[in-house]
Amino acid sequence: MSDETLTPDLCVIGASAAGAALAAAAAANGLSVVLIEPQGAGDRRLHCAGLGVHAFAAVARSIHEVRQAARFGLGAMQPEIDFARVRELVVKKLADLSQNESDARLTGIGVRVIEGDARFVDARTLTIDGREIRARRFVLAAASVPVVPQIAGLARARHFTSDTILDLHESVRHLIVIGAGSTGLALAQSFRRLGADVTVLDGAAPLHDEDSECSAVVLGALARERVIIHSGVAIERVEGKKGSVRVTLVSAGEEQSIEGTHLLIAAGRRTPVEGLGLELAGIELDSGVVSVGSNLRTTNSRVFAIGDAAGGWDAPHAARWQARLVLGNLLFRFPVRSMADRIPRFTATDPELAHVGLREDEARRQHRRIRILRAPFFENDRAEIEREGKGMIKLVTARSGRIVGATMVGVGARELIGTYALAVARRMNVRNFINPLFPYPSRGEIGQQAALGDFASGLTNRWVQRIMKTMRLFD
Repeated sequence: MSDETLTPDLCVIGASAAGAALAAAAAANGLSVVLIEPQGAGDRRLHCAGLGVHAFAAVARSIHEVRQAARFGLGAMQPEIDFARVRELVVKKLADLSQNESDARLTGIGVRVIEGDARFVDARTLTIDGREIRARRFVLAAASVPVVPQIAGLARARHFTSDTILDLHESVRHLIVIGAGSTGLALAQSFRRLGADVTVLDGAAPLHDEDSECSAVVLGALARERVIIHSGVAIERVEGKKGSVRVTLVSAGEEQSIEGTHLLIAAGRRTPVEGLGLELAGIELDSGVVSVGSNLRTTNSRVFAIGDAAGGWDAPHAARWQARLVLGNLLFRFPVRSMADRIPRFTATDPELAHVGLREDEARRQHRRIRILRAPFFENDRAEIEREGKGMIKLVTARSGRIVGATMVGVGARELIGTYALAVARRMNVRNFINPLFPYPSRGEIGQQAALGDFASGLTNRWVQRIMKTMRLFD
């Protein structure tokens, strides 16, 4: 125990990758920084950021490409899969990457890392192991944890989450996934490609938060790979014993059971804030989530919240962006305005599904008139020569042509969506995409094709036709 009182410029509370990034950047800019995290949390940052999901997806895609070699005139091949070796390589790669955000590196650049359980005692003071911390500003940046639903028998059955999937050492014969969201479907497809039978269960429609037209392309691909999805079901109980698991569910009023060898829970994530003494600091919660405004401040003006702690911001890239906004405020008093419609998101399935801004249904509610512009991947020469023509871009514009939303589904969607995130943030008109030159052949031309469709439709306007007819008289 110690009566030492620390008075840093910034105290970051949490073990998330965004919290570590903020602490590092603040220290590099001359601020005194304390980072508080649970014991051993530094080693788990990349796991909590979901990088293991993407690592598995990358391996699975490579295996799938080998199987699809016949598309290019090569003989059909069935690769021999050594799951233990695959896991070993994924774990090693994550361990290598984790060095960039390790506690040792943070300490080396001037961040004081303290492990333990912290608690606010008033609006300006935090305590941890007998120390008092009275920072100029606090930032809540706790890492989220998987939600484990209250299902009878689940606590006694062996199960995995996206954070613990790397604890799996043996190959999987039949994986049952509870949760048909982004993470659940990405892991379902990966394990299917690694040779397992896969059944996905959810009470809601799969990818229900995404554009239905584009998500249908993803679901069609999963169906072709024989990933079985049961939606609209109520899960009654789980029974497990060594080497097997049984899930009992109700579908259309009838009870049925599904048996598998392994169970994965992918029912979303939440940020644990219990025990932080937020009520003593004047920090309010909304349905168990820290209440923040668009300026990322809590109801205590000295305390910011970023990433998972801000509620609904579980994407690592969004949290890091928020960290930069907070840092700008700390250093230069720049105003903070974090807008959800500027944050791109994607699903790590194959094909990828990426989105930014408003969906079509949201845009129809917010704007009197909108336009929908589409361009299929099969009209793109790069996609066709690489046999990746399944997919599309869908742009949603206001009546003026301003891009208010974009969805892409297809190979490379996560790389391309950044351009449209910039367009939404800068309130760009779709016709800004007509003139830029893209290398040929490239997938960048897909969005330009959609923009050209808007331009061509404008040529049919009767006033434009009259002007064009008049101009021809002067030839």
